[in-house]
Amino acid sequence: VRERSRQLRTENPNVEIPIDLITSSGSGLDPHISPAAADFQIPRVARERRMSEDKVKQLVQEHTEGRQFGVLGEPRVNVLELNLALDEASRKGK
Repeated sequence: VRERSRQLRTENPNVEIPIDLITSSGSGLDPHISPAAADFQIPRVARERRMSEDKVKQLVQEHTEGRQFGVLGEPRVNVLELNLALDEASRKGK
Protein backbone atom coordinates (compact mmCIF):
# COMPACT_ATOMS: atom_id res chain seq x y z
CA VAL A 1 0.00 0.00 0.00
CA ARG A 2 2.83 2.39 0.85
CA GLU A 3 4.64 1.69 -2.41
CA ARG A 4 1.47 2.17 -4.44
CA SER A 5 0.77 5.43 -2.58
CA ARG A 6 4.29 6.72 -3.32
CA GLN A 7 3.90 5.83 -6.99
CA LEU A 8 0.53 7.58 -7.27
CA ARG A 9 1.82 10.63 -5.36
CA THR A 10 4.47 11.16 -8.05
CA GLU A 11 1.75 11.00 -10.71
CA ASN A 12 -0.46 13.64 -9.08
CA PRO A 13 1.44 15.21 -6.15
CA ASN A 14 -1.17 17.75 -5.07
CA VAL A 15 -4.30 15.61 -5.33
CA GLU A 16 -5.75 13.32 -2.68
CA ILE A 17 -5.43 9.68 -3.79
CA PRO A 18 -8.79 7.87 -4.03
CA ILE A 19 -8.76 4.78 -1.81
CA ASP A 20 -9.75 2.40 -4.60
CA LEU A 21 -6.50 3.22 -6.42
CA ILE A 22 -4.48 2.17 -3.38
CA THR A 23 -6.38 -0.98 -2.53
CA SER A 24 -7.51 -3.74 -4.85
CA SER A 25 -10.01 -6.54 -4.80
CA GLY A 26 -9.04 -10.14 -4.28
CA SER A 27 -9.13 -10.80 -8.01
CA GLY A 28 -7.78 -7.43 -9.11
CA LEU A 29 -10.22 -7.56 -12.00
CA ASP A 30 -12.91 -5.13 -10.92
CA PRO A 31 -14.81 -3.83 -13.94
CA HIS A 32 -15.50 -0.47 -12.25
CA ILE A 33 -13.63 2.30 -10.45
CA SER A 34 -14.93 5.30 -8.58
CA PRO A 35 -15.41 8.59 -10.41
CA ALA A 36 -12.72 10.04 -8.11
CA ALA A 37 -10.27 7.33 -9.22
CA ALA A 38 -11.04 8.04 -12.87
CA ASP A 39 -10.66 11.81 -12.36
CA PHE A 40 -7.29 11.27 -10.64
CA GLN A 41 -5.99 9.48 -13.73
CA ILE A 42 -7.27 11.96 -16.36
CA PRO A 43 -4.00 13.93 -16.73
CA ARG A 44 -1.93 10.74 -17.25
CA VAL A 45 -4.45 9.13 -19.60
CA ALA A 46 -4.72 12.32 -21.67
CA ARG A 47 -0.95 12.61 -21.88
CA GLU A 48 -0.40 8.94 -22.81
CA ARG A 49 -3.16 8.93 -25.40
CA ARG A 50 -2.27 12.39 -26.73
CA MET A 51 -5.79 13.64 -26.08
CA SER A 52 -7.06 16.75 -24.35
CA GLU A 53 -7.98 16.42 -20.70
CA ASP A 54 -11.40 17.85 -21.56
CA LYS A 55 -12.06 15.01 -24.03
CA VAL A 56 -10.99 12.38 -21.49
CA LYS A 57 -13.20 14.03 -18.83
CA GLN A 58 -16.12 13.94 -21.25
CA LEU A 59 -15.62 10.23 -21.90
CA VAL A 60 -15.31 9.51 -18.17
CA GLN A 61 -18.62 11.30 -17.57
CA GLU A 62 -20.29 9.39 -20.42
CA HIS A 63 -19.20 6.08 -18.89
CA THR A 64 -20.09 6.87 -15.30
CA GLU A 65 -23.05 4.83 -14.11
CA GLY A 66 -25.31 6.09 -11.35
CA ARG A 67 -26.64 4.22 -8.35
CA GLN A 68 -28.69 1.16 -9.16
CA PHE A 69 -32.38 2.06 -9.02
CA GLY A 70 -31.23 5.52 -7.99
CA VAL A 71 -30.45 4.45 -4.42
CA LEU A 72 -28.26 1.32 -4.26
CA GLY A 73 -24.49 1.42 -4.36
CA GLU A 74 -22.29 4.27 -5.44
CA PRO A 75 -21.67 5.92 -8.81
CA ARG A 76 -18.98 4.04 -10.75
CA VAL A 77 -17.06 4.20 -14.00
CA ASN A 78 -17.22 1.19 -16.31
CA VAL A 79 -13.51 0.77 -17.11
CA LEU A 80 -13.95 -1.60 -20.04
CA GLU A 81 -16.44 0.64 -21.83
CA LEU A 82 -14.34 3.72 -21.06
CA ASN A 83 -11.20 2.11 -22.46
CA LEU A 84 -13.03 1.09 -25.62
CA ALA A 85 -14.30 4.66 -26.03
CA LEU A 86 -10.78 6.02 -25.45
CA ASP A 87 -9.44 3.63 -28.09
CA GLU A 88 -12.09 4.77 -30.55
CA ALA A 89 -11.45 8.46 -29.85
CA SER A 90 -7.71 7.91 -30.25
CA ARG A 91 -8.23 6.23 -33.63
CA LYS A 92 -10.47 9.06 -34.84
CA GLY A 93 -7.92 11.64 -33.72
CA LYS A 94 -5.13 10.15 -35.83
